[in-house]
Amino acid sequence: MNSWEEMYQSTPPWDIGKPQPEFVKLEKSGKIQGQILDVGCGAGENTLFFSEKGYDITGVDFTPSAIAMAKQRAKQRHLNAKFIIQNVLELSNLQQKFDTLIDSGVFHVFDDEQRVHYVKSLGSVLREQGIYYMLVFSDQEPLGYGPRRISQLEIQEAFRDGWDIQQIREARMEQNLSKKWAQAWLASIIKL
Repeated sequence: MNSWEEMYQSTPPWDIGKPQPEFVKLEKSGKIQGQILDVGCGAGENTLFFSEKGYDITGVDFTPSAIAMAKQRAKQRHLNAKFIIQNVLELSNLQQKFDTLIDSGVFHVFDDEQRVHYVKSLGSVLREQGIYYMLVFSDQEPLGYGPRRISQLEIQEAFRDGWDIQQIREARMEQNLSKKWAQAWLASIIKL
C-alpha cells in the first residue's frame, strides 16, 4: 500500500468534509466557467461542490481509495460528478480538453523535476485561454508539519513559458488539524 492509500485509511488533513472556501469564493464571483477538471481531487469535496452548482466537472486522482470515497459521496448526494483514477502527471491520457482547472494542494507535492512534468500535463488538457486556479501552501506558512512551501517566484518560474499569470494572492487553505488554516497562495493562470 502506498503512502497516499495509507492516508485514506483515516481522514487525511486536506479532507475537510466540504469544499475549500477559496473555491467557493471563486464560484460566487462568477470566475468558474465551462468544463472543469479538478486535478488531484482526493475524496472529491471540491468536485462535488461544483457538481451541485450545476457545472460539468470531472475529478481525477491516482489514489483508488480516494476515488472510491468520492464516488460514494456523489452517490449519497445524488450528484452526477465524474471521478477517474488518473495520475496527474499524465493528464493527456484523458484525451479531453477543459476550460477551467482547479488544484487544491497538488502543485506543492512535487519536487522541481516533477513540477516541470506537472505543468506540461496541465497544459495538455487546458484549452487555449483556459484558466488554472491553484491553491498551494505558501512560503509564508511557518515550517513544521505539512508539505513543501511554495514561493511566488517558484510559481512564476514554473509558468513562465506558454502561460500568463493573472494573479497570485494571499489565501488560506483550510485543514482538519488543530491549526484549522494554513497560509496559501491562490494563483490564477491563463494558458496561452
